[in-house]
Amino acid sequence: MKNHRMNTTDLDERTQMSIELAMTAASQEASLHPQQDVQARALGMSGAEIDAARHGGSFDARIAIAVALATAAGQDSQRHREQVVRALRAGLSEQACRDIQALAARYQH
Repeated sequence: MKNHRMNTTDLDERTQMSIELAMTAASQEASLHPQQDVQARALGMSGAEIDAARHGGSFDARIAIAVALATAAGQDSQRHREQVVRALRAGLSEQACRDIQALAARYQH
C-alpha cells in the first residue's frame, strides 16, 4: 500500500502513523498490517500503542484527539464538528486539523 503520510510541521510521524493505523484497521490487504507494525516500531511505538491506534485511540491525549478527528472526518457532520472543536481546545492548530482531515480523506474509499 502506498504511504499516505504527509510532510507537515504540525503533525509528527507518530501522529500520522496512528491515523494511518486507525484508518486502515479493517483493511483486508494481507501484507499491510505487518508492514505498518515495522514502520510504527521504527517510530518507537510499542505493540500496545499500535493496537490502541488500530482501535481508534492512543495513550497520548493529543494523538488520541487527532485520531478521533481523523475517524470522524467521514461521518456525520455533527460528530465531525464536535471533534474539530475538541481538537482546537486541546491546542491543535487549525492547519493541523485541516492536515488531519486531508490525511483521513486519503484512506477513505
